Amino acid sequence: LDIALGVGGLPKGRIIEIYGPESSGKTTLALQTIAEAQKKGGICAFVDAEHALDPVYARKLGVDLENLLISQPDTGEQALEITDTLVRSGAIDVLVVDSVAALTPRAEIEGEMGDSLPGLQARLMSQALRKLTASISKSNT
Repeated sequence: LDIALGVGGLPKGRIIEIYGPESSGKTTLALQTIAEAQKKGGICAFVDAEHALDPVYARKLGVDLENLLISQPDTGEQALEITDTLVRSGAIDVLVVDSVAALTPRAEIEGEMGDSLPGLQARLMSQALRKLTASISKSNT
């Protein structure tokens, strides 16, 4: 990846979105990034909004699960508050949120099946990104 990017890795202090179809390797790339950061002594966190982290697979990729902060939030708001708290702590080198699509707003979870809540997730993400961008830059996460 370093060779392909030509810049010596992923930049610190930035939000990086890995986009692609289902089963295209997004989580694998994120876990490999965590494993490499851990090898260099970095502190990493994994916000598992999908509730789908496979510990066996993560270990095979070199992730030290005993030293990985893992959270499995129930709502998108909870996931983003955890993310904000971790970033503001300044103690995290790499933080992964898996996945943006799984950040379901509380109102959607608590609502009835079939309720129409247009744009709710987009508003949640927009607000969170505005809040997180400055914190991430300052903390160099």
